[in-house]
Parts: sequence; structure tokens; C-alpha cells
Amino acid sequence: MHTALLASLTSTALLCTAPALAQDNCAARDQVLDRLAQTYGETRQSIGLAPNNGVVEVFASEATGTWTILFTRPDGLSCLIASGQAYETLATAPVAKGDDV
Repeated sequence: MHTALLASLTSTALLCTAPALAQDNCAARDQVLDRLAQTYGETRQSIGLAPNNGVVEVFASEATGTWTILFTRPDGLSCLIASGQAYETLATAPVAKGDDV
């Protein structure tokens, strides 16, 4: 499931280079981070590198339950990919190699 989700996010993140999307859902990284923290109380929960050298991050707040997926281009422009509610952290045990899931 993680592979499919990551592939979907990566392909979506690639769309952030389109000028139309940049005008509507993107801003300077420091502005976006400030807004996520001040308005929603969100902090970074995870991070990954996209194939085009962009960064994909998940921000969330355990207190409010909100979450945001953010893509930051190499030039520092950050684009909102998705957001929602009912965020929760899951603790899962690692699967031993060779075990079927």
C-alpha cells in the first residue's frame, strides 16, 4: 500500500510544476510552514525525496486532527497536494522478511 500511495503522491507532485497549479496552491515554503503551524497547529510527521529532487512531507496535528501533504520544489516553492481531517499516528510492527501480509 505504501508503494502505491508514494507512486500516486509522486505523480501528483510532478504536477506542481504546472503554472496554473502554482498560482492557486503554492507559496514560499516559509509562508506555508508558518500558516500550517499557526492556523492548524501542524508539525512535520514524515518526509521523503521525490524523483524530481522535490520533497514530499506530511504535516499533521494530533490536537486538531488536521493533516496536509506538501510538495516543495527544488526552487523552494511549496505546493499543497492534499489536506484533510481525522489524522492519527499508527504504530505497526515490522513484518519479518518472507512473511505474507
